[in-house]
Amino acid sequence: MILTFKSRFLIFALLGGFLLFPLGALHAMTVSPVRVELNGDPGKTVTGTFKVFNEEKEARTLYTAFENFEASGETGSPSFKPGTEGLASWISAPRAVDVPAGQSTEVNFSVAIPANAEAGGYFAAIFVANVPPSNNPNEVVIGSRVGTLLLFRVNGDIEEGGSLLEFGTKDKQTFFTALPISFYYRFQNSGADRVFPKSSLTIKNTIGRTTTVLDANPAEGNVLPGSIRRFEVWWRDKDDSKSLTQGVPADLSFFETVSYQWNNFAFGRYSANLEIAYGTKGETVSK
Repeated sequence: MILTFKSRFLIFALLGGFLLFPLGALHAMTVSPVRVELNGDPGKTVTGTFKVFNEEKEARTLYTAFENFEASGETGSPSFKPGTEGLASWISAPRAVDVPAGQSTEVNFSVAIPANAEAGGYFAAIFVANVPPSNNPNEVVIGSRVGTLLLFRVNGDIEEGGSLLEFGTKDKQTFFTALPISFYYRFQNSGADRVFPKSSLTIKNTIGRTTTVLDANPAEGNVLPGSIRRFEVWWRDKDDSKSLTQGVPADLSFFETVSYQWNNFAFGRYSANLEIAYGTKGETVSK
C-alpha cells in the first residue's frame, strides 16, 4: 500500500547568532543474530538456530528461557512478558547451554505451531541467562541475560491494514533559518502481522524541482500488529557525516556555527512529500 502526505514550510538562511536492541549485559557473552525470522503452517514444527559467543577466559553454562514481547509505546522498543501462552509456549530448546571459553556454541530450537493457530504474526525472545529460570511464577530471579528476537509468522490469509496518523516537522514548525530539519511521522498497524514501512521523503523547492529524496525508515524498523510507531528523519546537507540521525552539533563555537549554517544553506519555500509502502497486496492509498 502507498500512503502520501504533504507538508509545506519556508526556509531563510541567516548567518550568525545561534534513534537487536539491547537485552542486557552478560559480561562478555553475545548472541548472533539478534533477530530470527521464521514462518510455518498450523500443525507443523519449524526449527531455527542462533549462536552464543563467550569472550571470557572461563567456560560458562547458560540457561534458556522464552518470553513473548509486544511494542512498548511508540519507540519500537519491546516489552517482554513471561510466556505461558502464545509463541513463547510453542518454543523448545535445550535447558542448559555450555559455552567454552573463547568459543561459540550453536543453540538449536524448534517451534511447534498449534493446529488451531490463527494466521498472523507472533513475537518472542529466546534468552540465555547465567541463572536458571524459576518454576515459581511468583519468584523473581536476579541475573544477567542476552537473547535473540524471534519474529514468527503463521502462514495463511493474513489481514493487512495500516494508516498514517500524523506527519510534520518537529514542534509543528514551518519557518526555519537553516538546515537540518527534523521530520516525524506516526504509523499505525491495524493488521495481523508486523509491517516494514518502506518510506521515502521527497523534498521539492519553490519551482517544484526535487531537491533530495530521503530514506524515511533508515533503521528498517518494523511496526507490530495493533501498535503505533513514531519515526524520525533529518534533512541535512548530503555531505554531512552525521547523515539523517542528528540535529545541529551542540558543541560548536560561534564561528563554527556560522560555517555549519553556510554549508547547510537553503532558501525559499519547500514542500515535503512522504510516501509509505507496506503490505503484500500492492494496494495504494493516498492522503
